[in-house]
Amino acid sequence: MSWNLRRQEVLNGEQLRAMLQDNPASAARAILIAAQENMPDAQALLGQILLDGTGIEQDAALALTWFQIAARSGHAMAINMAGRCHEHGWGCEPDAAKAAEYYRQAAEAELDWGFYNYGNLLATGRGVNKDQARALACYRKAAQMGHAKSMNLLGRYLEEGLHCEQNVPAAQDWYRRSAEGGDFRGQFSHASVLAEQGHIEEAITWFRNALRIGNLNFLRVSRETLMSAVQPEIRALAIDYYQRASMLGDKQDQKALKEVLKNRT
Repeated sequence: MSWNLRRQEVLNGEQLRAMLQDNPASAARAILIAAQENMPDAQALLGQILLDGTGIEQDAALALTWFQIAARSGHAMAINMAGRCHEHGWGCEPDAAKAAEYYRQAAEAELDWGFYNYGNLLATGRGVNKDQARALACYRKAAQMGHAKSMNLLGRYLEEGLHCEQNVPAAQDWYRRSAEGGDFRGQFSHASVLAEQGHIEEAITWFRNALRIGNLNFLRVSRETLMSAVQPEIRALAIDYYQRASMLGDKQDQKALKEVLKNRT
């Protein structure tokens, strides 16, 4: 297949993503050409591969430029990603206020990730005035759209009755839906509920799913939670979380693993 695109050829975002899986370097060239032909999907995707360094030299500043170009065309995910760049300082100085403005625009474009990210800033007061009620509204909207991470957070608000009427059964249902949607924190929440209900075997399955895909910060927090579990079968999983964290983390994680293994003997 030729990756050279003539002016009259148009590729949609799905085709471009398929190219990336097949031949990243050649796909990157095709994406660049399509982006230069003013195709917003390609511009947003070019920003992503520049940010990740997929098939092209990593360049966060140039990634932000392309996200902003696509954002001017109203591309919702590009708007969201421009916000991510400003929040985390990818290719620019960190600026939570700018990030919040981009996230607000992405939310207004009805993007689930826009609601989620804007909700996170509202919940913590970064770049905007802290507003838990509005944060909850954002998480609820994104959860109703099928956003797994927001489902877990909505569950947390409902379980604890934060800025809403407490509703434990609804919270537990959102945890389940979040887990099934692939969010590792939702999987941990769902597993915790199952463990409390005495469904130990099923809980262990979900704890292991979360272990497999969870990031380092999650593992560091969760290993402590598991260590204090009442059920010995659940408590034993903490070692696996310590081991996984030691593989992904630093010397402190390796030291923590040695300490916990030492205390077991």
